[in-house]
Amino acid sequence: MRQVRLAVVVLLAARAMVVAEGDAADAVAEPTAATARATDAGKAADPPAAYPRVDLAPDRVAVPDWPRHPADWKPAAVPSIAIDRDGTIWAYTRSNPVVQVFEPDGAFVAGWREEDPRTVPHAIRFDREGNVWLVDVGLHVARRFDRSGRPNLVLGVLGEAGTDASHLDKPTDIAFAADGGIFVSDGYGNNRVVHYDRTGTFVRSWGVLGVERGSFSLPHSIAIDSRDRIYVADRNNVRVQVFDREGRLLDVWSNVLVPWTFSILPDDSIWVCGSAPMTWSIHPDYPTAPLGCPPKDQLVMRFDTAGRLHELWTLPKGRDGAERPGDVNWIHGLAVGPDGAVYVGDIIGKRLQKFVRR
Repeated sequence: MRQVRLAVVVLLAARAMVVAEGDAADAVAEPTAATARATDAGKAADPPAAYPRVDLAPDRVAVPDWPRHPADWKPAAVPSIAIDRDGTIWAYTRSNPVVQVFEPDGAFVAGWREEDPRTVPHAIRFDREGNVWLVDVGLHVARRFDRSGRPNLVLGVLGEAGTDASHLDKPTDIAFAADGGIFVSDGYGNNRVVHYDRTGTFVRSWGVLGVERGSFSLPHSIAIDSRDRIYVADRNNVRVQVFDREGRLLDVWSNVLVPWTFSILPDDSIWVCGSAPMTWSIHPDYPTAPLGCPPKDQLVMRFDTAGRLHELWTLPKGRDGAERPGDVNWIHGLAVGPDGAVYVGDIIGKRLQKFVRR
């Protein structure tokens, strides 16, 4: 009997050792609540195997003291930016000189003035021949200029709003098809897209004010890809709508962002700036403003032509009157350079900024 009892004691002791060893292993694999709290608080808990600290997300910083504006420029909204074939940066501002041209290093090259007090600059673009186009909400026109600033074609009637084939009403942007066809987002007033041929002759228009697919509530920007698919920033409807040249609806990207402005690159990557989706509210400082005034945040997105998101970049929202370098206050202008630099203009912040990868 003594031998049997001894064997039982030995067996129980062996089992206790196995359980103890298992509990110890679990304690190593699964830290106690106290250890987890210490780890979360950044205290001296032994970490597991080190994570690879490799930055895969792009990180951009504002270039200090960029650009060097002319001495007579009074800070004002910078609603639009475009980059020409030589990589020179053109900014369309709401203070003279309204057009300012800069080298990539920020050096001022040239400027154009606008003396008409009704002007409200909104968009600057280059067509495929290198002509400069200015879209003016206050003057109700889109005008083509040569590189020295002489106008040579006007779409709409200067200073006169209307709804017929000859007029525009607060147009917002312009884009160009492969054959030279011209498409204008006509905009705050008419809520339509207007198609002209390369000579400026009216072809057709489509769109009405509404929330249904194919309708618009402030078409705020327009872009065309290499296949002549037309992208419209339907701002108040919180969507991007995609059409063919005849105005047939092809696709809708809903509830991704409140889109303000496009910048489309030769590889058909579609950059869009704006803010996160939001609902309507009345702000006492902007009681009649469109959706997103003021925006709750500031962001830039990069899509492909199928609407797949490839990059999301958020920027700090600046405080009115206390903006700092690198933040943005009502992002409105956007352009991407051939070297990947991103140029941003804002409305309330009254700045043009250049961002480069860290």
